[in-house]
Amino acid sequence: MKITAESVRDFIHEWALNILILVFGITTLVQAFIVPTPSMDTTVMVGDHMLVDKLAYAPAGSFSKLFLPYSEPHRGDIIVFRYPMDINQNYVKRVMGLPGDRIKIVNKQLYVNGKALKEPYKQHVYPAAEPYRDDFPAEAPHGLYRQKEALGQNGLAMEARAAQMLAHVKDGELVVPPDSFFAMGDNRDNSLDSRYWGFVPRENIIGKPVIIFWSYDASTEDLVGFTSNHFVDLAKNFFSKTRWSRQFELVRGYPQE
Repeated sequence: MKITAESVRDFIHEWALNILILVFGITTLVQAFIVPTPSMDTTVMVGDHMLVDKLAYAPAGSFSKLFLPYSEPHRGDIIVFRYPMDINQNYVKRVMGLPGDRIKIVNKQLYVNGKALKEPYKQHVYPAAEPYRDDFPAEAPHGLYRQKEALGQNGLAMEARAAQMLAHVKDGELVVPPDSFFAMGDNRDNSLDSRYWGFVPRENIIGKPVIIFWSYDASTEDLVGFTSNHFVDLAKNFFSKTRWSRQFELVRGYPQE
């Protein structure tokens, strides 16, 4: 086969087009997400690297809905979303309240629409109940959000959002407004979630995590900042700190009626 300038140009054009299609597919259909905190332990863990299906909850058009499996989030689904207080941060939590749902927590037990939910996935690391966190909704106790400030959170902004939530309380239950969701971490005693900063707007939801493609036992500090220590740690301990049993583990929700 004779190689000509035209054949070389066609070859480069074809490969460039294939690469563009691949990049478009990766950025449009799926997104990689690294779990930086233990708020969803042990369903997903710090250092889990997941692929997120961005089409799962995408708004369906009149034509595309005929071919693509769009759906609304269901109670019990695990979602990745843009943090309402800082859309540059992505969070992962479980949907516990849908629009119109009535939410109440009594001594760590979650009630939705008056029904106590069975939640085999959740864990409580502190046996004693704490006001507000474990009995909700309620007015935040004095000093709660100053504690969040000490943890590097915008405590004053969270306090304002918590105060706004009280407007949605009716007969001792929190009513989830339209186009919003109430999200919680499975590690209930160590989760900064809708109890503290309010509802997740529908438009903030990125997608549904589907698979863990790599899991590495790293600290939150290293994962959030990607420090030089993290790369040194990777070079030294890649094989020993990779959680091989979690490779290619599917991420499943827990449907709740």
